[in-house]
Amino acid sequence: MRKVVLKEAAKRFPWLANVTLYGCLFAGGDLAHQLIAHRERIDWKHTRNVAIVAITFQGNFNYFWLRALEKRFPGKSAGMVFRKLLLDQSFASPLATSVFYTGVSFLEGKEDILEDWREKFFNTWRTGLMYWPFMQFLNFVLMPLHMRTAFMGCCAFLWASFLCFSRQDGDGTATVALAFIMDPRKTLEEMREARLARKRHKIQREN
Repeated sequence: MRKVVLKEAAKRFPWLANVTLYGCLFAGGDLAHQLIAHRERIDWKHTRNVAIVAITFQGNFNYFWLRALEKRFPGKSAGMVFRKLLLDQSFASPLATSVFYTGVSFLEGKEDILEDWREKFFNTWRTGLMYWPFMQFLNFVLMPLHMRTAFMGCCAFLWASFLCFSRQDGDGTATVALAFIMDPRKTLEEMREARLARKRHKIQREN
């Protein structure tokens, strides 16, 4: 019954259903990261900021982007799917990653909103190339157009957990993220020590 209701809602109100579901799942990824990290208190402000970026940009951008791709390269032939994947990973993925890092930093009021982007963007984009091409291949081949943003939202739940970890504690690489899953406390301690060492080194260079 729930599946029927969701499908009907996606057909009748595709923009609202897709964008809302995408934003909720993205914010849920941030909560999952915080729970895995065993934080003493949930940082609801961070989850709110992630949700704002996800709903105002990520969900809306992906909704119209996927429709533009389908209009320009219609169908599910190998050539059309390849073109959609190539454009998606060379343009949309770097843009979405950049907006996440800078958008959340802006909402937090950081003085240098490009700091996280400079330090972690390239690693994050490379890690995304190990995940998103496969997810988007399934999306383009199996999902009807009105469900594609929602499917991306489901995939983005896991990706958002990785992004939030990378922004707060990681470096954008899959290696550190996997180490975090295996031993969260130890990995967080190592990353915080490394971050403090980089700050001390930066201060010494400036002096």
